[in-house]
Amino acid sequence: MEPTPQPLKRCGCANPTEKCPDAPRTIQPSDLNPDTTLVFDVRREADYASSGETIPGAMWKNPDKIDIWIDAVPRTLDVVIYCVRGGSVSNSVVDRLQAAGVKARFIEGGIEAYKAAGGKLARK
Repeated sequence: MEPTPQPLKRCGCANPTEKCPDAPRTIQPSDLNPDTTLVFDVRREADYASSGETIPGAMWKNPDKIDIWIDAVPRTLDVVIYCVRGGSVSNSVVDRLQAAGVKARFIEGGIEAYKAAGGKLARK
């Protein structure tokens, strides 16, 4: 019996696992240009609600309800996400997005690192 060929992932590799070893997972805070990038704020609902600031143009997406919104995320654009500190929330959302074929990365260190790097912010 011949092995079943696996479809190519969004990055172009033929790795049959959910995590592509060639897909970048992170972006440095200083490398993000929110004016030219699709940015999702995936802070937990309580963290988002208690904060008065966001990255300009970022759309908040509840990470606990990713099953509701994941199919609407464009597969043709680079997507950058962030949470508070770039930890477990960002990692789990990036895993899900990349497995679904989205070219997604998260900001290393989250919005806190972005602020520390001098990134521009907007009031909510």
